[in-house]
Amino acid sequence: MSRIHSPAAAKIGKQIRAVRLELGISQEDLGELSEINWTTIGKIERGVSSPTVETLVRPATALSVEPGSLITGVTPDDYGSRSHRLTARDLIQARAHEQTEP
Repeated sequence: MSRIHSPAAAKIGKQIRAVRLELGISQEDLGELSEINWTTIGKIERGVSSPTVETLVRPATALSVEPGSLITGVTPDDYGSRSHRLTARDLIQARAHEQTEP
Protein backbone atom coordinates (compact mmCIF):
# COMPACT_ATOMS: atom_id res chain seq x y z
CA MET A 1 0.00 0.00 0.00
CA SER A 2 1.33 3.43 -0.92
CA ARG A 3 1.93 6.17 1.61
CA ILE A 4 0.17 9.46 1.32
CA HIS A 5 2.22 12.35 0.00
CA SER A 6 0.93 14.76 2.67
CA PRO A 7 -2.25 15.49 4.60
CA ALA A 8 -2.86 18.27 2.05
CA ALA A 9 -2.71 15.80 -0.85
CA ALA A 10 -5.11 13.50 1.00
CA LYS A 11 -7.61 16.34 1.56
CA ILE A 12 -7.46 17.38 -2.09
CA GLY A 13 -7.88 13.81 -3.27
CA LYS A 14 -10.83 13.31 -0.96
CA GLN A 15 -12.52 16.40 -2.41
CA ILE A 16 -11.99 15.21 -5.99
CA ARG A 17 -13.27 11.72 -5.18
CA ALA A 18 -16.37 13.11 -3.44
CA VAL A 19 -17.34 15.23 -6.44
CA ARG A 20 -16.60 12.42 -8.88
CA LEU A 21 -18.70 9.94 -6.91
CA GLU A 22 -21.51 12.48 -6.51
CA LEU A 23 -21.64 12.72 -10.30
CA GLY A 24 -21.48 8.94 -10.62
CA ILE A 25 -18.49 8.75 -12.95
CA SER A 26 -15.49 6.45 -12.80
CA GLN A 27 -11.83 7.37 -12.46
CA GLU A 28 -11.47 6.27 -16.06
CA ASP A 29 -14.22 8.68 -17.13
CA LEU A 30 -12.67 11.54 -15.20
CA GLY A 31 -9.27 10.73 -16.64
CA GLU A 32 -10.62 10.82 -20.16
CA LEU A 33 -12.59 14.03 -19.59
CA SER A 34 -9.64 15.79 -17.96
CA GLU A 35 -7.02 14.29 -20.31
CA ILE A 36 -5.10 12.84 -17.39
CA ASN A 37 -4.32 9.14 -17.10
CA TRP A 38 -6.90 7.49 -14.87
CA THR A 39 -4.15 5.90 -12.77
CA THR A 40 -2.94 9.43 -11.97
CA ILE A 41 -6.50 10.33 -10.94
CA GLY A 42 -6.42 7.33 -8.59
CA LYS A 43 -3.11 8.38 -7.09
CA ILE A 44 -4.40 11.90 -6.51
CA GLU A 45 -7.63 10.63 -4.95
CA ARG A 46 -5.67 8.38 -2.57
CA GLY A 47 -3.35 11.24 -1.62
CA VAL A 48 -0.33 9.35 -2.92
CA SER A 49 0.40 12.13 -5.42
CA SER A 50 0.17 15.85 -4.78
CA PRO A 51 -1.44 17.47 -7.81
CA THR A 52 0.17 20.29 -9.72
CA VAL A 53 -1.98 23.27 -10.58
CA GLU A 54 -2.66 21.76 -13.99
CA THR A 55 -3.66 18.40 -12.55
CA LEU A 56 -6.00 20.25 -10.22
CA VAL A 57 -7.56 22.54 -12.83
CA ARG A 58 -8.17 19.86 -15.46
CA PRO A 59 -10.30 17.54 -13.27
CA ALA A 60 -12.05 20.52 -11.69
CA THR A 61 -13.05 21.74 -15.12
CA ALA A 62 -14.21 18.27 -16.13
CA LEU A 63 -16.23 18.05 -12.90
CA SER A 64 -17.66 21.57 -13.42
CA VAL A 65 -16.36 22.87 -10.10
CA GLU A 66 -14.08 25.76 -9.25
CA PRO A 67 -10.51 24.51 -8.73
CA GLY A 68 -10.36 26.44 -5.47
CA SER A 69 -13.19 24.37 -4.05
CA LEU A 70 -10.90 21.33 -4.20
CA ILE A 71 -8.40 22.90 -1.80
CA THR A 72 -10.93 24.13 0.76
CA GLY A 73 -9.61 23.40 4.21
CA VAL A 74 -6.00 22.85 3.12
CA THR A 75 -3.53 24.81 5.25
CA PRO A 76 0.26 25.24 5.20
CA ASP A 77 0.42 22.92 8.22
CA ASP A 78 -0.96 20.14 6.01
CA TYR A 79 2.38 20.16 4.19
CA GLY A 80 4.43 19.57 7.34
CA SER A 81 5.97 21.61 10.09
CA ARG A 82 7.07 25.15 9.37
CA SER A 83 10.01 26.95 10.94
CA HIS A 84 8.00 30.16 11.33
CA ARG A 85 4.47 31.40 10.96
CA LEU A 86 5.12 34.89 9.69
CA THR A 87 3.11 36.37 6.88
CA ALA A 88 3.91 39.18 4.44
CA ARG A 89 1.72 41.45 6.59
CA ASP A 90 3.82 40.60 9.68
CA LEU A 91 7.01 41.44 7.78
CA ILE A 92 5.65 44.76 6.52
CA GLN A 93 4.45 45.75 9.99
CA ALA A 94 7.80 44.83 11.53
CA ARG A 95 9.68 46.91 8.95
CA ALA A 96 7.34 49.85 9.47
CA HIS A 97 7.85 49.58 13.21
CA GLU A 98 11.65 49.52 12.76
CA GLN A 99 11.51 52.70 10.69
CA THR A 100 9.52 54.58 13.34
CA GLU A 101 11.87 53.68 16.19
CA PRO A 102 14.84 55.98 16.84
